[in-house]
Amino acid sequence: MIDIEFSSVSKTYNSGLFKKNVRAVSDFSLGIQQGEVFGLIGPNGAGKSTTIRLLLGLIRPDAGDILYRGRPIREASLQKDMGYLPESPYLYDHLTLDELLSFCGRVSGLSFSVIEKRGGELMDKLAITGARNRALRTFSKGMLQRAGICFALLHDPAVVILDEPMSGLDPVGRRMVFELVMDLREQGKTVFFCSHILNDVERLCDRIGIMNKGRLLHVVDRGSIVSNDDEIIHLLVEALNDAQHIALKPLLGSVREIRDTSILSFPAANLSSVAARLESLGVKILGSREERLSLEDYFMQVVEADQ
Repeated sequence: MIDIEFSSVSKTYNSGLFKKNVRAVSDFSLGIQQGEVFGLIGPNGAGKSTTIRLLLGLIRPDAGDILYRGRPIREASLQKDMGYLPESPYLYDHLTLDELLSFCGRVSGLSFSVIEKRGGELMDKLAITGARNRALRTFSKGMLQRAGICFALLHDPAVVILDEPMSGLDPVGRRMVFELVMDLREQGKTVFFCSHILNDVERLCDRIGIMNKGRLLHVVDRGSIVSNDDEIIHLLVEALNDAQHIALKPLLGSVREIRDTSILSFPAANLSSVAARLESLGVKILGSREERLSLEDYFMQVVEADQ
């Protein structure tokens, strides 16, 4: 079931008198499934932040519709079902973490017992329980990020928007957030994830959208960024003689000699042909490695092609 749907959404900002208007989002169409972790990536100024503001209902589109479970977001009371972590969360720094979560919970209509239970669980998951009675102004950037995640998830939202959630986190904190997102997926939550750390996006997201100049250029499934034809196979084999080199040359991209072995590199599409030729030539395979295009490589290709 589609949880969130953008249908031909556009948004233009008025830059002021005698200045050219800025088209931040242009004809943006996207459907996000319930229980999906969807990643949106793009260079600075691509329109990601505007897309999030449109989804939150903080600004209205000039054209197009945004639906939540089939209803316009302005009618669907999406805010009560949504948790949002902005890129740079502003938290009341004179409050303690306990006081912050109590305030958040009461505004969301939660009982004191639910606030205690949910807040305690989230603080435990993010290893921040020991700081619950400290003022937020004493927190490091990474601790504030964890506090912001607790704030965003306290009311158990059905839709979670995470904008640069790994910002300021050390490797331990990043691992905790990774596991938390995986837990949200298992609970059937819909997660909208924006990050410049493409390795995190590739590991976490079910699908990934690439945005540039306000337009959604491509949406790809995780693990299918490129076709098998674009993958490269490297085989470590016994050293080849001249006749074997000549017989294999039409199927290979390159051959490197290392001591008493050879490394054969070729497109994955040629694997069966190369394996059959090696067998017929009596060449023994000693090892193999598969190399595929990373999300970062694919992202750069897509964005550079759109220049």
